[in-house]
Amino acid sequence: MENVVIGLDVGTHKICTIVGQVRRDDIFVIGVGIEPSRGMSRGIVTDMAALSKAIAASVHKAEKSSGYQIKRAFVSVAGSHIASVNSRGAVGITGQRGVNLDDLEKAMEAARAIAIPHNREVLHVVPRSYSLDGQNRVRSPLGMHGFRLEVEAHIITASSTSVANLEQSVEAANVLVDRFILNPLAAGDAVLTEQEREAGVVVIDIGGGTTDLAIFIEGTVWHTAVLAIGGDLVTSDITYWMNVPFDLAEAVKIQRGHALKRAIDPLETFLVEPFGDGMPIEVKREELADVIEARIEEIFEKVQQEIKRSGYDGLLRAGAVITGGCSQLPGVREVAQRVFGFPVRLAKPERLTGMADVLRNPSYSTSVGLLRLGLQMDTPAPTEATPITTPPTAKIGQFLGSLFKRLLPDEDEK
Repeated sequence: MENVVIGLDVGTHKICTIVGQVRRDDIFVIGVGIEPSRGMSRGIVTDMAALSKAIAASVHKAEKSSGYQIKRAFVSVAGSHIASVNSRGAVGITGQRGVNLDDLEKAMEAARAIAIPHNREVLHVVPRSYSLDGQNRVRSPLGMHGFRLEVEAHIITASSTSVANLEQSVEAANVLVDRFILNPLAAGDAVLTEQEREAGVVVIDIGGGTTDLAIFIEGTVWHTAVLAIGGDLVTSDITYWMNVPFDLAEAVKIQRGHALKRAIDPLETFLVEPFGDGMPIEVKREELADVIEARIEEIFEKVQQEIKRSGYDGLLRAGAVITGGCSQLPGVREVAQRVFGFPVRLAKPERLTGMADVLRNPSYSTSVGLLRLGLQMDTPAPTEATPITTPPTAKIGQFLGSLFKRLLPDEDEK
């Protein structure tokens, strides 16, 4: 095996399994398996048997296209059950030696020791910054001398039952979970630049069932949240407005939808077939855009409320980066800029090679981000996959994960 990594993105609309090799400058995609999702709604498992079957189908497609038997994977997680809090931990440094990895781990354990309900569990503990003998904003204290090391950490928790149900669904498809990774962290890894992370930015991933956001400041994550509102609510609005089935409303949204009413010609119309045996009806596209714009504006208003609640709304010099399936609707960027009042950029995964054409789409930002971020969080052991046939000949370069240095600074930063 040549350091093959597997990401399994379990969403409301789709399940995407990616087999790839993470290299310094890109991700070499070896295989992809995409399957419509079943048994999942807004990040919550609603039918374990149906979800397991869909996961197994996605994994099988990825195995077939890659030539690898998939045994383990990094798995995405989202849902309104996600919560986050910031915590501080401290440890004393003995002797005249510099700070070492053991000191960092002890400080992180101290920060992690917060009271959480018995029905919740910790997903991630991400260091925001360190303080050494009162010197604040230390990026990497490794090797530095001092007597008291403090860390401020961002702690992400999830409902234990929700995580257990998702894990059981994945394992029923004969795949073990290497690690659960929060959606917006993975999406941020796939679409954000280092300059945006440093300046202060919020990444917003608008999926079918949820809208996931993460605020990055000074190179690391400061706040995360998952809102139980997404593109499906836009589709539901169209369903009720037109009296058409959900699948047809989704097709209308994708083919005819626009999030900005003023951008549509008032005379433009199209035909749809409503419920019943009646004749097709003529619909004004401008009126459709009016329905869509109202819901998209509501989504961004709720995101703005969450940003203000975090207290970091004044620190986002790079503005917002929007990704996810719903971000492809024309006019989304303009509505977001109107609501937020700061710069907005639409993004999709870049720096992909190999079987990557289908993945260069905002819908797959989380899927792609799972590979690099999963490996960074789980070094040194990569995800387990066994070749079924002769594996691809492309070799992975030496991995120099810049994000891992933010999550846990290494010895090279002494």
